[in-house]
Amino acid sequence: MAQPNHDPITATADAGAVLGAYLRAQATAFLRGLRLHEESGADAAEGSDAARSLRGAARRISGSLATFRVVTESSWADGLRTELVWLSSTLADEHAYAARLTRLMDALHRLSGSPELPAPRGSAGALTVGSARAGALLERQLTLARTRAHSATLQALGSSRFHAVADAVAVLASEVPLDAVAARGRVAEVLVPLAAVAETRLSAAVAALPPVDGAHPYNADHDGLWHEVRRLLRVHRYAREALGEDVTRPAAAGEALDRHRDAAEAATASATAARTPRIAPATAYALGVLHADQRHEVEAARLEFRHLWLPEPAVTPR
Repeated sequence: MAQPNHDPITATADAGAVLGAYLRAQATAFLRGLRLHEESGADAAEGSDAARSLRGAARRISGSLATFRVVTESSWADGLRTELVWLSSTLADEHAYAARLTRLMDALHRLSGSPELPAPRGSAGALTVGSARAGALLERQLTLARTRAHSATLQALGSSRFHAVADAVAVLASEVPLDAVAARGRVAEVLVPLAAVAETRLSAAVAALPPVDGAHPYNADHDGLWHEVRRLLRVHRYAREALGEDVTRPAAAGEALDRHRDAAEAATASATAARTPRIAPATAYALGVLHADQRHEVEAARLEFRHLWLPEPAVTPR
């Protein structure tokens, strides 16, 4: 993943120079990740790391082009951003299915050995029996999905569309198309207010989240609101990176929301598997326990995000 430059950026620096340096650095990281991906060959671990670097650089470029669009040539920025979002999404799918399967198999192993989980009435040991079958079912379904995602990735990386994106990023690594007027402004006058807009959007999305407490139990219908906060937090983080600011806090909060997404998608996968026709009752039971476990993980991630991101309520002295 491309790492930001934390050198101090003065408020009077040229906006175009600061944004241009950040975008060129991310474009260089993208090209480096692409080279490593091509060199990885059959090495799955190296290929996964390279794809992660590609995704990170692509997200940083696309997020920055969205936040600071008026400082660039807008039509160019819009086109490149669209293509980078497509590429990042395509590259993410294969890794997501593999990570989801690992997460679910680990949870099944943990749950099947837990003495605190009761078996259904009249079915002593059903969780242990059902978990093996549930694991086999999940492995079939998610391995198939991963194989399809891998094929889609290979097809995308070999397409003329991808080569056009790579060419555009290669040009970006040496020259950033900037708006002639806006780019001459100062950082404090141009980039800082635009970054503040991104932060305001994030704050509004966080404020719209439902409460997380015992009186409001978790609800899968709310996952979309949390996923949107995760997206906006990432955009906010990249904007602050471009300004050379410390992003330790948004990075930590983002990790909590990453876990939220992973648990939510794992819960959905277990629920989908449970709807498979003609599965044994013990298998369905194990999948139901697994679904509940992952929904509890969702709830824990929501609480962690609020702890990391929202200020503690003031205590009124008595």
